[in-house]
Amino acid sequence: MTVQEYTRQLLSLEEYSFTLDEVLENSSKSATAVRRELNRLSEKKMILNLRKGFYLIIPPRYSNTEKLPVQLYAEKLFKYLNRNYYLALYSAAKIHGASHQQSQRDYFIIQAPKLNSIKKKNFDIQFHTTGNWPKKNIENKKSDAGIYKVASPALTFIDLIHYHTKIGGLNRALASLEELSEELVEQDLQLLLHWYENKSSLQRMGYMLEILLGSNSFSDMVFQKLKQDNFYPILLSPKKNEKPGSADNRWKIDVNLRLESDL
Repeated sequence: MTVQEYTRQLLSLEEYSFTLDEVLENSSKSATAVRRELNRLSEKKMILNLRKGFYLIIPPRYSNTEKLPVQLYAEKLFKYLNRNYYLALYSAAKIHGASHQQSQRDYFIIQAPKLNSIKKKNFDIQFHTTGNWPKKNIENKKSDAGIYKVASPALTFIDLIHYHTKIGGLNRALASLEELSEELVEQDLQLLLHWYENKSSLQRMGYMLEILLGSNSFSDMVFQKLKQDNFYPILLSPKKNEKPGSADNRWKIDVNLRLESDL
């Protein structure tokens, strides 16, 4: 079986990725001949070597953009990398209908250690790590290629806040947070509050919920969680060499940033 025949077989099964080891196992050709054909198919833009030993198949319907939706290969990629993952931040917000922030980048949160981001052709994939792996709030969604994992609306909301200094700032995230706040449900938020321990992010989450929705049951739930232990003044947006001053709100947040949404 040639590599091209193998990719056609995979596409007939709605599979859009494969590893070098898989194609070597399924080909009667030598390893050298297989690699030569992989290079030819790459030059023809029929496949793409996303990461060493891991390939994507670009079928005709995606040939114009030369990019696959991340949902079609995420599960297999992270199985290959042997990492826990979930689709996160703006990518997860888009799944939940908060699509105001039209980012061409795909965002994942993975379990530490760090993994280098991918920028190749039209693929731009950014990985953020966490040492506090979620115990809940990761949902299984279904694509044509099978299951993939995505942060729930509550987890997406707090991740956008927690990582905001790494993804363009709180004002960039504000429109997505507004849209996500409309997708929150009590059970999802309760699950998050049972395991999530970063006090600073919880303070900012509660404050943002209160700003976006007014004082309501969601912000009160976050405040009840915080009240279980001591928490201290923080800046709304952390800045180097800047310490929090006075805070005239129950979240003990020094509002050092003017919030401006472009919604």
